Amino acid sequence: MDYKIRKISEEEYSLLENFLYEAIFLPEGISALPKSIIKQPELQVYIIDFGKKENDIGFIAEVDKKAVGAVWVRIMNDYGHIDNETPSLAISLYKDYRGLGIGTALMKEMLHILKGRGYKQVSLSVQKENYAVKMYKKTGFEIVDENEEEYIMLCRL
Repeated sequence: MDYKIRKISEEEYSLLENFLYEAIFLPEGISALPKSIIKQPELQVYIIDFGKKENDIGFIAEVDKKAVGAVWVRIMNDYGHIDNETPSLAISLYKDYRGLGIGTALMKEMLHILKGRGYKQVSLSVQKENYAVKMYKKTGFEIVDENEEEYIMLCRL
């Protein structure tokens, strides 16, 4: 499948709501959550006023001129928070575009840019059951902490 990875434009920041919703992992057999779930403060931290902080960075994966995935980082006090110098990463793809290498390409682009900007590391949180754990490990993330449901993963750049 032909796809393009490019910087997110200001006009596309609102798409991060959709991608945040898509990033919510639901184990097999669990019904879809209402879209309003992303209005909760602990999720809004990922997208509220995106682009207004100097450390907000985002990329879009595009197929046939349609945004099908996104990766974005910001320094925030989220589930994957390590410290105030380490950006936290969020990534998601629409279901039809998963498992095609697009997520890995998004991730590699973001890691390359972060390293180029002088960041030492990037973190994320992921539910233990999420199939994406394998992709994160493949792209250099390692588990540095965990609780009952989630791993905190870190990639040193």
